[in-house]
Amino acid sequence: MRCTNCGTENVAGKKFCSQCGSGLASRCPKCASENAPAARFCGDCGAALAGIAEPPAANSSQTGSTVSKIRVTPEGLDATALEGERKTVTALFADIKGSTELEQDLDPEEARAIVDPALKLMIDAVHRYDGYIVQSTGDGIFALFGAPVAHEDHPQRALYAALRMQEELRRCSDKLLADGRAPLEIRVGANTGEVVVRSISTGGGHVEYTPIGHTTNLASRMQTVAPTGSIAITEHTRRLVEGYFALKPRGPTRVKGVSEAVNVYEVTGLGPLRTRLQRSAGRGLTKFVGREREMEAMKAAAERSKSGRGQIVATMAEAGTGKSRLFFEFKAVSQSGWMVLETFSVSHGKSSAYLPVIDLLHTYFRIAGEDDQRVRREKVAGRLSILDPSLEDTRPYLFSLLGIVEGDDPLAQMDGQVRKRRTLDAIKRIILRESLNQPLMVIFEDLHWIDEQTQELLNLLADSIGTAKLLLLVNYRPEYSHQWGSKTYYTQLRLDPLGKESAEEMMSALLDGGKDLIPLKRMIIERTEGTPFFMEEIVQSLFDDGVLMRNGTVKLARSMNAVKVPATVQGVLAAHIDRLPAEEKELLQTLGVLGREFPLGLVRSVTLKADDNLNRMLGDLQLAEFIYEQPAVGDTEYTFKHALTQEVSYNSLLIERRKLLHERAGQALESMFAEQLEDHLDELAHHYSRSDNVDKAVEYLGR
Repeated sequence: MRCTNCGTENVAGKKFCSQCGSGLASRCPKCASENAPAARFCGDCGAALAGIAEPPAANSSQTGSTVSKIRVTPEGLDATALEGERKTVTALFADIKGSTELEQDLDPEEARAIVDPALKLMIDAVHRYDGYIVQSTGDGIFALFGAPVAHEDHPQRALYAALRMQEELRRCSDKLLADGRAPLEIRVGANTGEVVVRSISTGGGHVEYTPIGHTTNLASRMQTVAPTGSIAITEHTRRLVEGYFALKPRGPTRVKGVSEAVNVYEVTGLGPLRTRLQRSAGRGLTKFVGREREMEAMKAAAERSKSGRGQIVATMAEAGTGKSRLFFEFKAVSQSGWMVLETFSVSHGKSSAYLPVIDLLHTYFRIAGEDDQRVRREKVAGRLSILDPSLEDTRPYLFSLLGIVEGDDPLAQMDGQVRKRRTLDAIKRIILRESLNQPLMVIFEDLHWIDEQTQELLNLLADSIGTAKLLLLVNYRPEYSHQWGSKTYYTQLRLDPLGKESAEEMMSALLDGGKDLIPLKRMIIERTEGTPFFMEEIVQSLFDDGVLMRNGTVKLARSMNAVKVPATVQGVLAAHIDRLPAEEKELLQTLGVLGREFPLGLVRSVTLKADDNLNRMLGDLQLAEFIYEQPAVGDTEYTFKHALTQEVSYNSLLIERRKLLHERAGQALESMFAEQLEDHLDELAHHYSRSDNVDKAVEYLGR
């Protein structure tokens, strides 16, 4: 039974979630009413509740059998994440090479004592980057990234996990070699694409979350073709991670079960890029437009900071609106005469204490990746002595935080809270002391992914910079909050999508073709609502797919039926959608079927939810800005904030579920407008043509 609050799968029959303590309820697959966990039938409609074990036949001779009955949940009954949906994921397969030979030469218990720790290291690497273990065999794993919960950077997470596996296995092998045993090596394969994910109940309250589709099969084949000790990926994954990782092309490779040769790439390490903006810069940055007001506000804050009145400027915006690009452009015109220190949080970094702070300190002390511990200690000690000899007492805390302590850590026995407080104070003192030498611009990006310890440092700085020559720039998405808003030296900038003129100016810079491209430009602006990242990614995908080509000017190379949502944009939107509670996510998917705009009466008829429950969920979706209520005569009407959000929600539904909802929408329209059907023929034809009711589709298409 899945908790609707945190998404944890709980043992059937339990009343409260084992992870968050929320009450559990069994949702009816027919009418969506919530029932007590122990209920066998729905109290509202009488339908049998999902998860009820089938009673054994009276004459069964296998009552005591240990063989579990497997039940696949029918996809047409409910749209919850567990029962099935379409997702774009990165599938990863990894196995320990040579484990079979090892088990032949050793006693089984001795062999497991070697293989099991290695297997645990692989599983831990997956969990570190929020992957999901679908299956663990005796010497390998099958993992998903991007499901059950979507992540916008799931291909990168998968490869970070793969590289970590290699690193941990190398350490493990060094110990084995020291003990006179043969080393262990792994091979890894990964692929990115669309799958159907659904739950399979194997009895006893156990539910397996399993992906189905060619994507996972191809990932498995990548593991098979990967040389021992290597990581092999497909062209699909390569497109999404190039630059973030160092790749070596292996050329076209014949793969079992695939008719054409597959381009295979080997991942050899990390690449030079860390952020989306860096990747965009590598392709060539788009013209910067429409942010004059924000640039002027930041310049004014910088002038106040230079005069000794420290300032905080926070930029808040939805994903893809241009927060990082704004900071990039501001630095380009303003950093002369400033020392600039910048860092950023990463989506998988909340569980890694001090990650952005360590990156900031590496920049400040000029620590390079190839520096050994002795060189790093010398750089830290040397810079501190030059900056201010009185900062000598901060050195043990910096050495410990940076992992460069020589010998025993003198802080090892110190109380954890005291140690943290003194570490944060040490960093604050260094930053404030440096601001006496020259104006200091400190930039922290993506605070919505910040870890607790880095947040505490920011709080400490925010309280301390009022009289310093220090400009603190931060950016984040709307879901993040802080306590600095009441400070007199705080300024918040909200970035909205580009207005019509700015969006057209940017689109003209992206597509410099003739009049034949005007309809395409207009369509892209309308679908993206002027969100710069979405505009850039859609244009890039049109070039990648061969729809557009550049030969002096941009031209349409072939006809285009529809513009698909690029995987990068889909990842951002799907991650946002998956943060919703399961019931609200299901409602959003249903609204995606109803269209960009929809009346409340239609929603009520299709969802069959009680009014109080429905109104609460619609209010929550409005609060999260997935939908807006819009002025209307008569019935209340709503619209999706983004057309792309509607499309991603719709596409995540299984086809059978879409058909069922389309037919239900058609029936609701017939009932609601029985006397005015002629006014709704287009809507009726639209819904029935996407259902299994062919007769109705033909009827309304012909009228």
